[in-house]
Amino acid sequence: MTRRDPSNLSTHPGPGQVHGTTSEPGPARRPRLRVSAPLCLLGFLAVYLVAVRTPFGQRAENALFGGYGAKPAWIYGWSGAAYGSSAMPPLEHTAMPTLLVGVAVIVAVTLVRRCWWRGCAAIGIVVGTMGGKEVARMILPRPDLVGARESLIESSFPSGHAAIPAALALGAVLVASPRVRPYATAAGMLWLAVTAGAVLATYHHRPSDVLGSTLLACACYGLAARLLPPDDGPGDGPGDASVVTRRPRALPAVSLAVSAAGALVAGARHDSVPQSLVFAAAAFLCAALFWFTTARGPAHTARRTDPAPG
Repeated sequence: MTRRDPSNLSTHPGPGQVHGTTSEPGPARRPRLRVSAPLCLLGFLAVYLVAVRTPFGQRAENALFGGYGAKPAWIYGWSGAAYGSSAMPPLEHTAMPTLLVGVAVIVAVTLVRRCWWRGCAAIGIVVGTMGGKEVARMILPRPDLVGARESLIESSFPSGHAAIPAALALGAVLVASPRVRPYATAAGMLWLAVTAGAVLATYHHRPSDVLGSTLLACACYGLAARLLPPDDGPGDGPGDASVVTRRPRALPAVSLAVSAAGALVAGARHDSVPQSLVFAAAAFLCAALFWFTTARGPAHTARRTDPAPG
């Protein structure tokens, strides 16, 4: 019976193994903090019950609409409310075109990468978020508990303007390639933060509205990710299974910082510093929820197999 020399096993790589690397049974993963779909749905319900169904919540949010309308907002010129101004997608008349273009981009990426399951899940996120928003508007009333003026009685929970960037960005993150995914997450966070801050600063929505839309979109994302086939991981496209991706260490911190800056600028008003801070905090919280929903640990390493005997 022949005996193997341990030094040969460590210095001569087997088929598919890189010289100088150690064999691993599978991808190395660290524990990660992630917001689950049930937790997002519970948060959605809690926001509605506290902010909409209680006198305290209604008074707190109604007090934010005591300024001089939308004009003092820094982003007023890009909100579409000003005469002859260009609305920033998805505000005002750009909402539906933005939604259609976003769905088309997701479909195109799915066809190019041939990640069929992820493409279907991404479309499901968009449909579930927008459909859930419409259903919630119909079945979740806003009772007048504090004798508010007529302009504040109309139901606006959850926000359709915030739902569009949240759903489209989460769908894009799901179908993006492993190398692009971290940057798609950063771009989605910034877009959501700026949109949420803009609709708050221009008095189109309340903080609970944008938080509800974000939680609804995150719940759809969590459900879609859980329903994906087990082998449909980060390297789900052709040739992606052997790709080793490394997320830049500073990218999460930079993404959160840029999102915070975008929320602060979009939510700022000339007439009230406290209002500006509240709007910016709510918009940044939306971006943070987005990040925690899609956050992963270090990038997955390529699977290495043990060398074949002999």
